Amino acid sequence: MLQRVANYYADKLERFGSTAAGVDWNSAESQRLRFSQLLRLEPDAGEHSVNDYGCGYGALVDYLRARGLAWQYRGFDISDSMIARARLLHHDDPNCSFTADEGALSPADYTFASGIFNVTLGHDEGAWKDYVIETLATLNRITRQAFAFNLLSTYSDPARRRSDLFYADPLFFFDLCKQRFAPRVALLHDYPLYEFTIVVRK
Repeated sequence: MLQRVANYYADKLERFGSTAAGVDWNSAESQRLRFSQLLRLEPDAGEHSVNDYGCGYGALVDYLRARGLAWQYRGFDISDSMIARARLLHHDDPNCSFTADEGALSPADYTFASGIFNVTLGHDEGAWKDYVIETLATLNRITRQAFAFNLLSTYSDPARRRSDLFYADPLFFFDLCKQRFAPRVALLHDYPLYEFTIVVRK
């Protein structure tokens, strides 16, 4: 299932390069807006470690650096071509590392996952939902302080939905995170995209 998704993103990268379109976003502005929502977990000042789960070519590195957050960064992606591009772009940053091996991820202070649950490519919705839940358990396991992720929302306009994308019930995932992962959970559905962000503070 995930190999097809990896091939999909590899094709996007080949066609559009190290851009927002290269990781299947409509614009650089919407990509940055998603990052800003993930960063609403409001970490304490100081040095921190970060896991970027589904890192693509490492765009989050540049966003963090632009905000003056020189954190220890580890990026993971299922696409080997994305990892190769990320290493090329950020080879001169000693605080960055990238891997296609999920087992190489050690626990970090914070974990972010942006856009990794959207593209199903026609896979069974129930099986995809199970994959999302399983992955959230992984995010929880590799996080010490807080993690944040986003999903397309079932509150989006039905006429605009695409059959190859997964739309999630924000209330279900809010409750899931409250029940399984931590008592402090924030549901962010107040920004102008057809999606929501959930922040889980442990």
